[in-house]
Amino acid sequence: MTNDQRGVTIWFTGLSGAGKTTIRMAVEQVLRAQGNKVEVLDGDIVRQNLTHGLGFSKEDRDENIRRIGFVAHLLSRNGVIVLVSAISPYRQIRDEVRQRIGDFVEVYVNAPLAVCEQRDVKGLYKKARAGEIKQFTGIDDPYEPPLNPEIECKTDEETLEESVAKVLGRLEQLGYIPASVATNL
Repeated sequence: MTNDQRGVTIWFTGLSGAGKTTIRMAVEQVLRAQGNKVEVLDGDIVRQNLTHGLGFSKEDRDENIRRIGFVAHLLSRNGVIVLVSAISPYRQIRDEVRQRIGDFVEVYVNAPLAVCEQRDVKGLYKKARAGEIKQFTGIDDPYEPPLNPEIECKTDEETLEESVAKVLGRLEQLGYIPASVATNL
């Protein structure tokens, strides 16, 4: 592990079931194996601990993202690679967090709604379609895709390995990781 590691927040955004956590976990594994300082802020885990009590109104979702962004900023400015996987459906708050953090790489994990619904590991889409969950992103609440993400992973068209290679390759291009990390998949 080097003491001169450049901190960065890598923000995985996309619909529930798009593959954010799957890609994040694979990227994390490679980065840790190379000796990088890495921390993970997963949307579900953060909601249980840091933002417990917030609901799913637009205001509460924005506050949730602001809090995740605040912690990510503290870590990344201290040389940590922060991997955030959170739906973060609203473009304006993602852009606000990007401005605050500075060293920010947005990864749009893109899969069509129909594919996400087929994957529905947690059964959330089914509950939302049945009216049991209100304000569910992609069903009765909007998801605003990034306009210019640094990386787009189309998980219905590419393999996990291809998505991970995209992320690591871009981090290499941007100077956040040495070339050997991206090429030793």
